[in-house]
Parts: sequence; C-alpha cells; structure tokens
Amino acid sequence: MSVQTGIEVWRGGVNTWECDEMGHMNVRFYVAKAMEGVAGLAAAMGMPGAFTANTNATLIVRDIHVRFLREAHAGTLLSIEGGVVELGETEARLVLIMRHVDGTPAATFQIGVSHTTRLGEPFPWPAAALAKVDALRVEVPEAARPRSIDIAPFESQASLAAADELGLGRIGLGVIGPQDCDVFGRMRPEVYIGRVSDGAAFVVGAPRAAIIEHAEQQPARVGGAVLELHQTFAAWPRAGQRFELRSGVLGAETRTFRVIHWLLDPDTGAPLGSALAVVAAFDLDARKLVAVTDAARDAVAKLSTPGLAR
Repeated sequence: MSVQTGIEVWRGGVNTWECDEMGHMNVRFYVAKAMEGVAGLAAAMGMPGAFTANTNATLIVRDIHVRFLREAHAGTLLSIEGGVVELGETEARLVLIMRHVDGTPAATFQIGVSHTTRLGEPFPWPAAALAKVDALRVEVPEAARPRSIDIAPFESQASLAAADELGLGRIGLGVIGPQDCDVFGRMRPEVYIGRVSDGAAFVVGAPRAAIIEHAEQQPARVGGAVLELHQTFAAWPRAGQRFELRSGVLGAETRTFRVIHWLLDPDTGAPLGSALAVVAAFDLDARKLVAVTDAARDAVAKLSTPGLAR
C-alpha cells in the first residue's frame, strides 16, 4: 500500500447488532472500529502493547474528526488503512480511511492523540517510534479533510452552569459502566458518541420535523444521518461516574443542520467533552438526504440557541 494511503490497520465487517433503526451501522461502531485501527497503527510505530493493561506507554485520544461518506449495512465488509500526519514531542495526528471492498471510502477519521504513561501523563516519543514513523507518514487525503467543521483547537464554553443559562435540553443522563471503559478504566471514545446517539432524537427531532414539513416532496419514512462530526475530550470518566448530556441546535444550511452536544459531570458541573455534529434529514426509502428549503431554514432558526458554541 502506498505512502499516500498508509498501511492496513484493521479488517472486518458489520454485524446486524451494530446497525440502528436507520438500517445502517451506528456511529459508535465506526469510532469503535477506528480505535482498533489506532491500536494497529500504534503497533506499526513500535508500540504493539500500547492498549494492554500493564504497558508503560499508551495513546490517549484528544479529539476525533469523522466524515461519514457511504452507508455500511449488516454484512458489509470493510477495511481501514492509516498513517501519521503530524508528530510532535508528545502528540501526534493520525488519519484513518475506512473502505468498502470496492475501495470506496465509508468514513474517514483524523484523530489527535497524546503519547502518555498508562496513568495519562504525557512524555516524549521513544527512539523506536521516531525511527518507524517516517515510513508511516501520509498526507491527509481530500476525503478526510474537514468539509463543514473547523477542527482547530478551541477553548470550550461547556459547563453545567452555561447549559442552564442557555437553556440547553438534556438528551442523556446516566452512569458510565465497567463495559464502557478500556483496560485503564477510562471511558472509551466511542461511548461518548454512542450516548449522544441514544438520546439524539430529543434534540434533532424538532428540526428534522421542520425540514420534512417544509420539504418540496415529503418522504413517507424519514430518519437522520450524521455527515460530519468533531468531538473533543476534556476529561475521561471512569466506571461509576455519572454523566449528563446537554444539546442545542445551531441552525440549518442547504442540506444539513448543526447540533452541539456537551458531555458534563452533573455533580461538579465540569465539562467532560464537546461535540459538533452536522446532521441531515434522511429519506429511508430513497436513501438520500432531504433538501432544506428556505422555509425550513427559517423554521430551524427559530429552534436554535443564540450564543451556543463548543
């Protein structure tokens, strides 16, 4: 495989139980498979045991950018190739491309990671990793570049107090379980977007209904689809820790609308993470996006939260 695309780091398929009510693989499993790919890329960098419990060095995810490009249904065969885009003293930016067997991208991922001890303390890359990384360097392909989201670092506004002030609706409330955590006891990255997915209808239901109401042709069956996502992590909950999700709508464009999700500690009010998602109303029979008319855009604007940011 050429340096333009990276090396293969994962191969497998889609299980029926990984698909949701839309008939395609749920967003959490795209991220879960990508994280297996990160482990494969770490091995190629000379860290084959990076995600084992007794390791001296691991990788902690700081942010994930995903573009969902083509549906994957039950039984679909997929593979992931990856490489290293940037390498700092203790940080790296990785790119992963998930493909169908015909080579068509199903999804792309840019993942920022820190090289840390198993306790989460950053420290410099070892000589063994530095010696291997040149063979793994790639350019970010066009399909993996941000399309509608700025993924540059930002200072999050998330907090429980800010959520209350803005009137953000609660879409999730619960407890992180042992099954949600990795071998170090930290919540796995896919759990965040999985919990968002579980409660997303609480926030996307109204704007989606507005888009359908004002559509030029109303579909008989409609659902939702995430087209692009950027999630950042401020802290890593552990088993037994409570969480709360607050979300709000930003507004609509020609074919999509935007939603922000804050993952919060309900006991301290501190932020655990933030996500910006580009979402679309999805015609389940035609398997295509529903266009947003001017009237629909005005209706979604009335559902938006002024002042909301990540």
